[in-house]
Amino acid sequence: MNATVQDVHDFALRMPHVTIYPGTAGRPIYQVGGKSFVFFRNPRPDAVDPQTGERYPDVIVIWVPSESDKQALVQDPRSPFFTTPHFDGHPSVLVRECRLGELTKAELAEVIEDAWLSRASKKRRESWLAAR
Repeated sequence: MNATVQDVHDFALRMPHVTIYPGTAGRPIYQVGGKSFVFFRNPRPDAVDPQTGERYPDVIVIWVPSESDKQALVQDPRSPFFTTPHFDGHPSVLVRECRLGELTKAELAEVIEDAWLSRASKKRRESWLAAR
């Protein structure tokens, strides 16, 4: 099954100790221990349609464990994940809502679980992993 925007919300909320911080324009920010791990971004000048120059209205930011994980997700030009110079050195990837269907639900779940693991405290990580 292909992933959807609702899956992003469901997978983020499935993780323990998650709170939702109300972002601007009704775009949620999912946090663990006060640290964001997934958020729906407002249109910004660094993520634009190359044909029209219009800002993408549907970008989701997802944290990753490391720069090598980030590169593994963004280096394939067919991947729906991307980055922009604004995010150079930041442990996250971007994905447009309209491209989530290129991922399976399992792939999206893994990326969101990794995002949560990269931001949760050691105690919370260990507890979640031990319960699996």
